Amino acid sequence: MSPRAESSVDPSLAVHLQAFLAYLDAECGLAANTIRSYRGDLLDFLGWLGEHEAVPLAGVDGEILTRFLQSLRDRQLASASLARRLSAIRTFFRFLVYDGVLTETNIEQFRSPRQWQRLPKVLSHEVVDRLIAEPGHEGLDRFPLRDRSLLGLLYATGCRASEVIGLALPDVHLDEGFCRCLGKGNKERLVFVASPPVRKSLEEYLFEERPRLVSGRDSHWFFVSRSGNQLSRVALWKLVKKYAARIGASDEVSPHTLRHTFATHMLAGGAGIRELQELLGHASVATTQLYTHVEHGRLKGIHEQCHPRG
Repeated sequence: MSPRAESSVDPSLAVHLQAFLAYLDAECGLAANTIRSYRGDLLDFLGWLGEHEAVPLAGVDGEILTRFLQSLRDRQLASASLARRLSAIRTFFRFLVYDGVLTETNIEQFRSPRQWQRLPKVLSHEVVDRLIAEPGHEGLDRFPLRDRSLLGLLYATGCRASEVIGLALPDVHLDEGFCRCLGKGNKERLVFVASPPVRKSLEEYLFEERPRLVSGRDSHWFFVSRSGNQLSRVALWKLVKKYAARIGASDEVSPHTLRHTFATHMLAGGAGIRELQELLGHASVATTQLYTHVEHGRLKGIHEQCHPRG
């Protein structure tokens, strides 16, 4: 179902929504894509609220949120989408208190049911190796050096898709083995490219294939499309899907899967949770702690497989 138009929301609520979006942009410095997501999620909620619940914003409580989330489940939205909507609503109501519209909210302690939470999908070392090696394997790919270096960089650094396609030429320092990327909220951080094979694939793309793609045009983006322009998120998503399908991996594999896989493999290799938080660019360690649950699940599986009474 497409997001509701703002005209379908009560004007008094739309005013508060616009103030909130302006706050996210001016004071929080959130990326345009993030603000767009907040807008769509909150339009959906406020539109539903006007149609199904005759209450002011001060009257929204856990029971109303439960009914709203159930309506999303009836639309077969994924667990991650439900969690994102709930996060957007909670942040919006905190802003209403901050802005003086409400004195308090009745939803701060509301938590989504545990069965709605889902651990991220993680690939094995073997599947990652096959995925990264796949571009050019069948001789049918037009830009195998670019695609191989993209896949390798996503896994080697744990970067978000937006961070990888947002790399400019001056951001990539192959001799020193690091990249300077711009994350959520326009926060800059360094990510390390310690893998020699990945650095080699980046060099091959940069000096052998990229010049043909830009074909004399002035482009400062590191990863470019066949027209020499900045590679889009959709194009990157399609590339990952294509190569995942070719090796017989799950159709759920996406660029973010490689980020999840990086984090889980780092934790399994002995990285601390605080170090992993820095590497992933998480604002809160609570977000990073999700991967401790993934790792506990892996250890539980090993225990069950190896223990005599497992």
